[in-house]
Amino acid sequence: QVQLVESGGGLVQAGDSLRLSCTASGRSFSSYTMGWFRQAPGKEREFVAAINWLGDTRDYPDSVKGRFTISRDNAKNTLYLQMNSLKPEDTAVYYCAQGTRFKTTVDTTEEGYPYWGPGTQVTVSS
Repeated sequence: QVQLVESGGGLVQAGDSLRLSCTASGRSFSSYTMGWFRQAPGKEREFVAAINWLGDTRDYPDSVKGRFTISRDNAKNTLYLQMNSLKPEDTAVYYCAQGTRFKTTVDTTEEGYPYWGPGTQVTVSS
C-alpha cells in the first residue's frame, strides 16, 4: 500500500506559477508510473499529466501542454507538477496518483491509477 500526499496548492492570480509536490511512502516509488489529475467544481476529474517510471515518457492534454511540466525525483520519492501561465480555468483540486509498475508508456485515464492522494486546492483568480 502506498500513501500519497500532495502539497503546494494555493490562491494565485492569472499568469502566475505554482509547483505542486506529491510525496510517496509505503512502497517503491521509482518503479511506478505517476500521474496528476484535477477536478473542478461540478465537473468530472480529468487527466493533467503523467510520467513513466523511467522519467523519459510524459503526456499532457492539449489544455495544459506547453504550460505544465511533470517531473519526478526518485531519490526523494517525490513527484512534481510545475504550472506556469495559470488561467482561471485551471482552478481545481489537483490529485496525485500512482499507476502501473515498470510500464514504459503512460496511462491517461483514472482506471490506470489504483492509488490516489487526498488532493490539494489550486485557485486562480482573474
